[in-house]
Amino acid sequence: MPVDLWLLSIRGLPGSRKNQKMQLKATEPSLKQGLGMPEETQEKAEKDEPGAWEETFKTHSDSKPYGPTSVGLDFSLPGMEHVYGIPEHADSLRLKVTEGGEPYRLYNLDVFQYELNNPMALYGSVPVLLAHSFHRDLGIFWLNAAETWVDISSNTAGKTLFGKMLDYLQGSGETPQTDIRWMSESGIVDVFLMLGPSVLDVFRQHASLTGTQALPPLFSLGYHQSRWNYRDEADVLEVDQGFDDHNMPCDVIWLDIEHADGKRYFTWDPTRFPQPLNMLEHLASKRRKLVAIVDPHIKVDSGYRVHEELRNHGLYVKTRDGSDYEGWCWPGSASYPDFTNPQMRAWWANMFNFHNYEGSAPNLFVWNDMNEPSVFNGPEVTMLKDAVHYGGWEHRDIHNIYGLYVHMATADGLIQRSGGIERPFVLSRAFFSGSQRFADVGGFFKNPEPELLVRWYQMGAYQPFFRAHAHLDTGRREPWLLASQYQDAIRDALFQRYSLLPFWYTLFYQAHQEGFPVMRPLWVQYPEDMSTFSMEDQFMLGDALLIHPVSDAGAHGVQVYLPGEEEVWYDIQSYQKHHGPQTLYLPVTLSSIPVFQRGGTIVPRWMRVRRSSDCMKEDPITLFVALSAQGTAQGELFLDDGHTFNYQNRHEFLLRRFSFSGNTLVSSSADPKGHLETPVWIERVVIMGAGKPAAVVLQTKGSPESRLSFQHDPETSVLTLRKPGVNVASDWSIHLR
Repeated sequence: MPVDLWLLSIRGLPGSRKNQKMQLKATEPSLKQGLGMPEETQEKAEKDEPGAWEETFKTHSDSKPYGPTSVGLDFSLPGMEHVYGIPEHADSLRLKVTEGGEPYRLYNLDVFQYELNNPMALYGSVPVLLAHSFHRDLGIFWLNAAETWVDISSNTAGKTLFGKMLDYLQGSGETPQTDIRWMSESGIVDVFLMLGPSVLDVFRQHASLTGTQALPPLFSLGYHQSRWNYRDEADVLEVDQGFDDHNMPCDVIWLDIEHADGKRYFTWDPTRFPQPLNMLEHLASKRRKLVAIVDPHIKVDSGYRVHEELRNHGLYVKTRDGSDYEGWCWPGSASYPDFTNPQMRAWWANMFNFHNYEGSAPNLFVWNDMNEPSVFNGPEVTMLKDAVHYGGWEHRDIHNIYGLYVHMATADGLIQRSGGIERPFVLSRAFFSGSQRFADVGGFFKNPEPELLVRWYQMGAYQPFFRAHAHLDTGRREPWLLASQYQDAIRDALFQRYSLLPFWYTLFYQAHQEGFPVMRPLWVQYPEDMSTFSMEDQFMLGDALLIHPVSDAGAHGVQVYLPGEEEVWYDIQSYQKHHGPQTLYLPVTLSSIPVFQRGGTIVPRWMRVRRSSDCMKEDPITLFVALSAQGTAQGELFLDDGHTFNYQNRHEFLLRRFSFSGNTLVSSSADPKGHLETPVWIERVVIMGAGKPAAVVLQTKGSPESRLSFQHDPETSVLTLRKPGVNVASDWSIHLR
């Protein structure tokens, strides 16, 4: 069996931060229980550089009771010059050479109006780096939750793309090499090398270590309407009605911090939200959901039950002298639950039971914000590094994983409140490797121009999470407040999103099963096409759809690159056929969203858009078949009840495979373990790139052949088969004769 993963685990050693490269020794000093630190005393403090045992950052003091520590390791990657990953940074898709400048920083922070094209740390950290070449892909997973820096150097830095291509074609020039230096403030060197050889293999290997994407409930893939803050219950119900009045679908309305009583989470403001259950019941009657924010900073208030219980049970993060850590956040003086403590996570999960979280209901879900953690009066707006967690660990050791623990506890709580039946939905701002197991349109600040807001909606409609959100001081942004031409463009974007929900849901199931990302850079699909390696203005959804959002003000056209030798692409609006590889100039209007379906794929859609996804889940399916140059295509459709774990525990699901070849479309089961009774049927089949047949015949098991009506457009070569009328769960075939 080939080796596809290597594990390297090395205990951290003491030393000055001047010595960032790891020094390996044959023997290891004795270690303090639990802390993994050598037995050092402060006798050598005078020999160390200033700040080695204690340092000051602005007005903050950071004690270092275990002395100066750091761990690091260098990796040289011969033949590799394209590296990606280590989110989150507001920078280019392909990582830049940082030698001589600031390295990429991984340290979860609440950053106010962050800078673009900058390696500065943001809200989340995933210490996974992908390296790509024409012949191989590999990944490096640096499992360390402390503050981490990643420095990148390359022997091809400064060479032009033309020069690199010329070297490649001529087989000459220096062998490319990228060097990656990982540096963490504390912890151990715990590294997984994911050896590919393909990028999809690397994704699969990473999923085997950290878990795959959780299968989200169907509603979470719809549209979410949020702002800081909807004023009261009447405001929420008015927004809800506004979507119906303007024929716009919406699944979820969100409430920010002002909904709680004095920003005491797990409560409702008695004046603004006196009857939350009535509000939730009204939304449920529309088959919509509500999300309320629950942040991990707890108001220090002797009359607040949540605070009293946490204090009495000793479940807060501690200071270095053993008292409860206090910082300043939205409610004022606040303490921070220690989510590294299993008892704390269990307590938190129990708080989401309906009898504990009064005013909650099954259609209320949760938003964990400020969980980096954010501390307004702390260093860099976060917690002091010498704060102490469960087991004696300093905050410096676990900082980047704090938000993941909050996320875990909340997700567990939503599962437990339903007795393990319902799938949770929790939005987390902070994240780490593994957050995918539990996993804003319009920009948060200021007031975007209407055209920009439209383009933002169009881009968001083709990204996994589709939510509009806004700051307290911005103007209201509900779509119907815009002029009619902007309303129409946003409505069209919403309709496109909802039409493609069966495709989205199937992609998420595949991600859940295999670990492949739903949204992919082009180079993942076309790993040998150098033109895609740095491309970041277009992307793929699965292997079927290519999207090039319009992002320039006043644009009248865009340059779209259609990759792939002998590849065929179809404009999903006009059905016009294009051949790859080529760069295509495409005229655009305000309503344009350039999207192309790859030949060789089959995409399922719902063509009746209703007020929410739950209203659509039993509607008939239309299959869009895009034929390849060889006249073939295939695709899948996943269906279940959309909200429970029954697909997993009872195998109540369908995974159908559709295959087209030899002028025959066949539907068969892609997973015989699944079974589901469903009224969903196939309403239409649209075949792009097809000639006109003399007849179209449907064949089902145990029934005689029947002819289907069809329509053929010779200008676009589109064949439309009307009302096959077969249940989506059945085996059938359609023959073009």
